Amino acid sequence: MPRALALFLTLLSCLAGSGSVQAAAFSIAFHYGATLPVDGLRAHDIVVVEPDHGHAPGALGPDTELFAYVSVGEVHPQRAYLADIPAALKRQTNADWGSIVIDVSQPAWAAFMAERIVGPLWQRGYRGFFLDTLDSYRLLADVDPAAAQRGLEQLITTLTARYPGIRLILNRGFELLPAVHTQVFAVAAESVHRGWHAGSGRYVAVPEADRRWLLERFDDVRQRYALPVIGIDYLPAGALDEARALARRLLAEDIIPWIAEPSLTTLGTGAMEALPRRVLVVYDAAEASAVNYTNAHRYIEMPLNYLGYVADYLTPDAPLPDRLDPRIHAGIVTWMTGGIAQGTRLHRWLQAQIDAGTRVAVFDDFGFELGQRGAARLGLALAPPPQAPLTLSASDPIIGFEMTPRPRASTLLPITVSHPDGKPLAELTDAAGQRYHPAAIMPWGGYLLDAFAVTELPGIEGQSRWGADPFAFLQRALRLPPRPVPDPATASGRRLLMAHIDGDGFPSLAEFPGSPLAAQVLLDDVLKRYRFPHAMSVIEAEVSPEGLYPALATKLEGIARQMFALPHVEIASHTYSHPFKWRKVFDTRDDDRAADYHLEIPGYTPTPEREILGSIDYIRTRLAPPGKPVRLLLWSGNAAPDAATLKLIEEHDLLDMNGGNTTMSRRRPTVAAVSPIGVHQGPYFQPYAPIMNENVYTNDWTGPYYGFRDVIDTFRMTGEPRRLKPINIYYHTYSASKLAALKALHTVYDWTLAQPTQAVFPSDYIAMAHNFNTLSLARALDDPDTLHIRHADALRSLRLPPGFPAPDLRHSAGLAGWADGPDGRFATLAASRASLRPARPGAPVPHFVSANARLTHWQRHPAGIDFTLAGHTPLELTLSHPGHCRLQANGRALAAARHDGPTHHYRLDATDARLALRCPA
Repeated sequence: MPRALALFLTLLSCLAGSGSVQAAAFSIAFHYGATLPVDGLRAHDIVVVEPDHGHAPGALGPDTELFAYVSVGEVHPQRAYLADIPAALKRQTNADWGSIVIDVSQPAWAAFMAERIVGPLWQRGYRGFFLDTLDSYRLLADVDPAAAQRGLEQLITTLTARYPGIRLILNRGFELLPAVHTQVFAVAAESVHRGWHAGSGRYVAVPEADRRWLLERFDDVRQRYALPVIGIDYLPAGALDEARALARRLLAEDIIPWIAEPSLTTLGTGAMEALPRRVLVVYDAAEASAVNYTNAHRYIEMPLNYLGYVADYLTPDAPLPDRLDPRIHAGIVTWMTGGIAQGTRLHRWLQAQIDAGTRVAVFDDFGFELGQRGAARLGLALAPPPQAPLTLSASDPIIGFEMTPRPRASTLLPITVSHPDGKPLAELTDAAGQRYHPAAIMPWGGYLLDAFAVTELPGIEGQSRWGADPFAFLQRALRLPPRPVPDPATASGRRLLMAHIDGDGFPSLAEFPGSPLAAQVLLDDVLKRYRFPHAMSVIEAEVSPEGLYPALATKLEGIARQMFALPHVEIASHTYSHPFKWRKVFDTRDDDRAADYHLEIPGYTPTPEREILGSIDYIRTRLAPPGKPVRLLLWSGNAAPDAATLKLIEEHDLLDMNGGNTTMSRRRPTVAAVSPIGVHQGPYFQPYAPIMNENVYTNDWTGPYYGFRDVIDTFRMTGEPRRLKPINIYYHTYSASKLAALKALHTVYDWTLAQPTQAVFPSDYIAMAHNFNTLSLARALDDPDTLHIRHADALRSLRLPPGFPAPDLRHSAGLAGWADGPDGRFATLAASRASLRPARPGAPVPHFVSANARLTHWQRHPAGIDFTLAGHTPLELTLSHPGHCRLQANGRALAAARHDGPTHHYRLDATDARLALRCPA
């Protein structure tokens, strides 16, 4: 049973017999469109959909159940089964909707519905159904109403008998409840306060008499049958404030609300409302060959990720949305490097979004000519061209984040802030005393132009610096409130640790006595020594008998089998021929004529299928131990696949990682050298390697070969003052071929293992990276102080920013506790759904702080807490509790290794444990 409904049924069992059901006990949405607004709908427990659009019942994740819409009394002409319905059942046409009215009094209809309509949907995985048009029999003058009601009762009885566990929501059907109420999940009705008059095409207020009659029916359903009731009212899609007020009114009347336009194809308003977790990023497609290489992706997406937001990319020449839903998108970011061909179109669209209330943050350049009128609409004024030199005469504290901006008079946009509510972040003065404002927070958002965004340092390839604090600027310009952030760099209160190895150099001879294979040195000196989760990969063409080194294949495959047999090693492919330039693999029209875009294999031209599926099949059949999964692909070369190639990964239920360029260090002390979590290519997502490999730290493997030890700087600087990334030891097999490189590896491993971390397999991190994009934050309309988290199936860590209220552990379901970190509290969730309620005054509550293992079970009860940890190394855990509490692990008393006040630290030799904390009164 889906978790959302299991929870709801448990709640109902507690409420049954009480005579009432709390209106906010669950949240429901209705959406009959072909494309679901998933970010808005994931906030709800139940979403009723049109199943003929092909939606998979689990499409929205573990905590939202899709119910199938089924019309009982009428059939639309487009339904595939219409022709198979016996002619005697099809009585007449409903002129208002063009549908065929069915004689539901005949027993044949119940059998047909169960077999031909509900049956196929049940086979697809649907377990909940919304039964509509239950009163359409009233359109048939010659059908006995009592007989029709008996036919409908028989239908419901047939469905519940044939499909055990089926959940039925009735649209009206009040007259059926005396006979079938025990087989009904909930009852809905349209037009409680606001309706839609199809004939005139108008939204109308429901007449008082009709409203009173319906409210009385709802009261009867709640009080007599203890069933929840759902009210579906209609308002225009843009009337969000009015819809919220109407939803609150229904909640006050103990009615679960859904307010939407009558087609039910846009996102409406229900008991729960999603908080926006996306920002629309607009960039110039002419800037780079793929979004991976644009300034917007390289510089802005990581700060957005850190603040908890996912970037949706759009170019000005693509179809632009008429309006953004504030429950999905928190605002718009643009990054233009100059005037663009579609500048006028972009200007008009941005102004329309601003007029609609959407905040906009502009980086580097507006991308279009402002003109006096355009500038005035933005609260700006054009000034005379500046005369060099320019002097920074005033600035906000966020200016000079990594370097003092040095704008040039020749490229400066001559504007000043004219709006009284605008706040310049920087003021420049030229030789004539004229003032300019190249950065500002405006009523509509804000802008950072030219050097006040990112400056590429001259003469130093790949070195950039921020002229302003991008984190603070985004928060101020887009008015982003401080709120919990899903954090894929942390688990169970500790920073994540993982290691993954690209197979390059597997056949290399190591520069040690006897010239052993580098792969053998890696196996003996690293993988057998450091027994925490790793992903190890091979390049098929380097190790197989049909590859480049057939004379060595027996030895190479034997070493690979030994590696893959280790329990702390998960198996990965590093492709068949190691494409260096993926664009040439998926696009034969690529005009890059370089011949070395993959390992040279006579007669072979790379294809995505052979590189990915073929190499995984080779590993699975020849190298992997029986039963050990092979699902992971580590991208090779530039690690830049397109959407079609990523689709191949998804269609075959594979995982993938690599790409990105996180190299922040003392040599590159800038957050501009920290990549985002990954990149979206159309609907598909590619997680990046959190930290770059030793190739970068050794100048493309030209030396110094000990250079990888500098990755420790990267680990430190991406951990504090902001935890931006996990610790990721990422390197190639060839690092075991040279003494200096091998010593550097040991230095990196030894430093890492001295840190308080939680080690996870790369596949676990990949799941967290994907879950960052899908986790839902929401608030109930009748309880806005409580934050609801849903769909945290892999990612169970939230960073609570400084100043965010401490949660109330007694009343925050699914929250185990938190650990203090460098940039806030790191809260650990005990389930995929949880709630954070602000703390109230009271005695401290025992809670989980941190562990080097995953929290797999957590149950708080009056006597204490029962919980379970599952890890990969001997357990270390920290709890906060009074000194008189006692902990048991696997049934035996466990004393604290040390404690600091209420903070108690424990150690076990076991990697998994069942624990019980008891605190006698």
